[in-house]
Amino acid sequence: MTYFLIYLAAVNFAAFVMYGIDKKKAIRGKWRTPESALLGIAIAGGSLGAWAGMYAFRHKTRHKKFVIGVPLVIIFQAAVFFLVL
Repeated sequence: MTYFLIYLAAVNFAAFVMYGIDKKKAIRGKWRTPESALLGIAIAGGSLGAWAGMYAFRHKTRHKKFVIGVPLVIIFQAAVFFLVL
């Protein structure tokens, strides 16, 4: 269980940072992180970090697949967590 919590902390931190980096690159007109990678890290367990990054950096908040998709992933992951626990 300890390793799982460490994993969750790391992947959520990574997701938050990825959203921040992508926002900075968007502002500067640089190469961007693919949307599949941003959604993928949310699915891999970083959904809370992705959601926090979306709103902290105001990034991807106008894209329905993020505004709807990331909260759905959070709900799904929470349900699985509580069913397994």
